[in-house]
Amino acid sequence: MLEKQINETVEYIRSKIGTVPEAAIVLGSGLGGFADQLEDAVRIPYEEIPGFVRSTAPGHKGQIVCGKKSGKVVLCMQGRFHYYEGYTMQQVTYPVRVIKALGISKLILTNSCGGLKSEFEPGDLMLITDHINFMGANPLIGPNEDMFGCRFPDMTKAYNKELAEKARKCAGELSIDLKEGTYVGYGGPSFETPAEIRMFQMLGGSAVGMSTVPEVIAASHCGLNVLALSCITNLAAGILDQPLSAEEVIEVAGKAGKKFTGLLEKIVEII
Repeated sequence: MLEKQINETVEYIRSKIGTVPEAAIVLGSGLGGFADQLEDAVRIPYEEIPGFVRSTAPGHKGQIVCGKKSGKVVLCMQGRFHYYEGYTMQQVTYPVRVIKALGISKLILTNSCGGLKSEFEPGDLMLITDHINFMGANPLIGPNEDMFGCRFPDMTKAYNKELAEKARKCAGELSIDLKEGTYVGYGGPSFETPAEIRMFQMLGGSAVGMSTVPEVIAASHCGLNVLALSCITNLAAGILDQPLSAEEVIEVAGKAGKKFTGLLEKIVEII
């Protein structure tokens, strides 16, 4: 059943874009501006794509944009699906499997998130080198989809070291202080409590957010090479004595957009 649905989705997208992109990029909250700069762009709203659900999160346009950047064809998702929207983990990660079925081998995941380190500042960019799944669910629960991967995939190298090194190189050339660390996936939609934040810090977390982890698990399962980047939009609960809001997340991500877009452009050039 899944194979039939994915084939239908892939055929529809191929009929619109007409080529196999060299990379796919998932753009998180407030970070969709990169897709607006693609040349010869084709835009496909999610509601028109068989098998896709609607993106209801703030700051997510909810469309695929496929076009050229630095002479390369890339497929961008302007917005993703979240577990907290009421979707199943399988629905959340469905686009990842479609990306694999399209013949794309590289996946760049981005997100806006809260920093767990006091030295982080809003607007900082962070390379995700590992993650902690605190979402209480896993997209691979249920019958294994043998067409994508094995029953028990190894997560040791979920984040591709070669792509990470290229991201470091690009950041250096742009004089961007690219932070690095472990991303904690949290179910949401409520923000974390100060006690939970203290726990995440004790566990070695560097940032916390409500996405990305399910996509990385699904991508690792089906053999995609993953690079993941975070935009630190705020310091998490209890670090500063001020309330958290989704509006702040989108606002700070927008302000960091130029730096973020510049780094993505440079990465696309060399991958």
